[in-house]
Amino acid sequence: MIALIQRVSEAQVRVSGEVVGAIGRGVLALIGVRRADTDAAAQRLLERVLSYRIFPDPEGRMGLALREVGGGLLLVPQFTLAADTRKGTRAGFSVAAAPAEARRLFAYLLERAHSAYAPVSAGVFGADMQVALVNDGPVTFWLETA
Repeated sequence: MIALIQRVSEAQVRVSGEVVGAIGRGVLALIGVRRADTDAAAQRLLERVLSYRIFPDPEGRMGLALREVGGGLLLVPQFTLAADTRKGTRAGFSVAAAPAEARRLFAYLLERAHSAYAPVSAGVFGADMQVALVNDGPVTFWLETA
């Protein structure tokens, strides 16, 4: 699984003009699911997102994780993260999970996030979403599980 995480001052996701998920200070995580991904991969990715040190500590270094600062977590499914862009001018999606399995794994990730942490908010799988954010830093990292 893939998470493109961004440290944000605020973020929200809208579907048909309605806000379906929003956070203040925290992490916006765009989530991509590949064919080989499993429940274990989703759990490992969640642990990495919650524990990845991207917030400033008292010395101003990135020494604190989301869990330590108590910020929000906004999970947004984004199948294009699983694209193959190594050649040509159009992305291929042969490594992306089938929609039904990707939906199941995103739902599992969201369920585990709600069980492990608060506050958690999310986008809607398969919807046409508009995501707005204020990237704090900017700070952006690509996390993935094997």
